[in-house]
Amino acid sequence: MKTQRAIQEHAMRLFTERGYDATTVADIAAAAEVSSMTVFRHFPTKEDLVMADEYDPVIIDAIRARPADEPLLRRIGAALVETTADHDVADRAILLARLRLGLSVPALRERMWDGQYRSQCRIVEALRGESPDPDVEFELWVATGACLAAVSAALIRWAEHDGEEDLPGLMTTALDLLTATPPSGITRRQP
Repeated sequence: MKTQRAIQEHAMRLFTERGYDATTVADIAAAAEVSSMTVFRHFPTKEDLVMADEYDPVIIDAIRARPADEPLLRRIGAALVETTADHDVADRAILLARLRLGLSVPALRERMWDGQYRSQCRIVEALRGESPDPDVEFELWVATGACLAAVSAALIRWAEHDGEEDLPGLMTTALDLLTATPPSGITRRQP
């Protein structure tokens, strides 16, 4: 895990300094003082150097640790905020670099949204139980998708402001909008 983290930190630094396309796996291996084979053992593709993370199991554990009778949006949203609040300075630096690269490099942007969908699948699977009721499963899909979309909007804003805003606070604000009355000037369609 230590080697994997070091490789990813060097990759993010080099991608930021030189650009994603201009940085080779050999460059990253040299900076991390490992072989290219070691890089590929930890990260099968160049895109994985940016997009690979271990957040889903942590998020799922945080959701499961919340009260089961808590409203679903709050349960999922609070777990997402809690896990982000636990990030140290190094984790946030990597997250900021990942977001910037993910938003600016088309292949990475595609992987970023694919990763969000995979996260949604894993969270729904973890919450639905062994024999899910189709209506409950649909509710899980909607709530999880809404929470992830709100958090994504907060992450994008945070990245656009160079990581200087309070990320857990932005996430909380975004999640609160899911249940808030629309601001003036915005009207909801009546059924």
